[in-house]
Amino acid sequence: MTNPSLLELPRGVQLVYLAEGGANVIYRFVAAPIKSTLVVREPKRPASVSSIVIDEPSVPPGFQGKLLRLRKKTAGDISYKEINRNFNTIVRPLFRPEELVDQSLILLPGGLIERCNEQLSAAELNGQRPKKRFGGYLCADEPFGLLITDMTTFDEPGATLAELKPKWLTQSPSAPSMARRCRTCALREMKNDSARSIGSKEQMSFCPLDLVSGCYEDVLGATAFIKGCNDRARLARILFHNPVLHTLRAQQTTWAQVGLLGPPALSQKSSLDMTLRDCTMFIKIPHDENSPVEIRLGDLDLKTGAGGKATYWRKIEMQLLDGGWYLGSNSSQDPSECALQYTTQ
Repeated sequence: MTNPSLLELPRGVQLVYLAEGGANVIYRFVAAPIKSTLVVREPKRPASVSSIVIDEPSVPPGFQGKLLRLRKKTAGDISYKEINRNFNTIVRPLFRPEELVDQSLILLPGGLIERCNEQLSAAELNGQRPKKRFGGYLCADEPFGLLITDMTTFDEPGATLAELKPKWLTQSPSAPSMARRCRTCALREMKNDSARSIGSKEQMSFCPLDLVSGCYEDVLGATAFIKGCNDRARLARILFHNPVLHTLRAQQTTWAQVGLLGPPALSQKSSLDMTLRDCTMFIKIPHDENSPVEIRLGDLDLKTGAGGKATYWRKIEMQLLDGGWYLGSNSSQDPSECALQYTTQ
C-alpha cells in the first residue's frame, strides 16, 4: 500500500531535460508542448523519439517552482531514500530553510525511468547530450525522484542566475602555519601545473577567503571569476551583505575533520565535513533591484569515503604539502589570486 503522505508524480506530467552531472539528471516541468528529443512523459499511444504525446498540458500546482532530479547508476549507488534521510537529519538542521535548495522524495510512475533513458540515448545520437555524459544512464531500480527548488530563471524574464563553488572558506587544518596559499588556491595551482605539462587549459578563479574577508573590495575582485551576472558591483553588494556565506564558513569551522584529519584511507564513513566544502551557491537576481534576491546552497548530498574517495582526499593533501603548494614555494607558482599571497613570513 502506498504511503498516503508520500508525494507521487502523476502520469502524464511533461518533463524536459535541463542539465546533468555525474550522478543525476535534472528535468523541468513544462505546460506547453516542446519539440525536443529530450521530452519525456507517459504516452497513450506509440510515439517517435522526436515527437512525444502529451497527456496533460498543465503543470500541477504542487510542482510549480520545482525541478525533478533523477538518479544515475553509479559506483556509489546510494538510494534517494538514504540521500533524502541524510539531508533531512544531518544537513537541513545546519541552515535556515531559505538558505537551502530544498528537496523532497517523490514516487515515480512505472516506466518513466526507461523512457528517460531512451531519450538520453536518442540525445546522444542527435548530438543533444554532452559527450562527457555519454553512456551514463538513470538507475532502473530507483523508485524515487527528488523534487528540488527551481533556481532557474525560465519563468522570470530579466532575472539572472549566478552560481559559484565557495569551497574551503577556512584553511585546511593540515596546512603549514606560514602558508601563503589557502587550500583551494593551492590545489588550483597544483592542477594548473599538471595542465601546463600536457598543454591543457589552465583554470582561473577567485580565492574563497576573499568572499568572507569582510572587505567589499575583496568580494568585488572575486566576482570577476563568477559567471551569470554581468553587473559585478551589484553581485558584490549582494554577496557582501548576505549572511549565507558566513553561515557556511561557521559550519565548515565546526565540521573540520578534513585534510589529514579526515577519514582514514579505505574508510566508508560519511563526511559532512567534505560535503560542506563542495556545495554550490545559487544566486537568483531579479531584474528589479528592489525585488528580493534568492540565495540557496545546493549539491549537499552527504559524501562518503567509499569507493576510494577517502584515499583520494588524503592523497591530495599529501601532494599539496610535499610539493610546497601551500607555501607557494613550488618553482612553477606565479603570483596568485590567493588572499594569503602576501602573508609575511
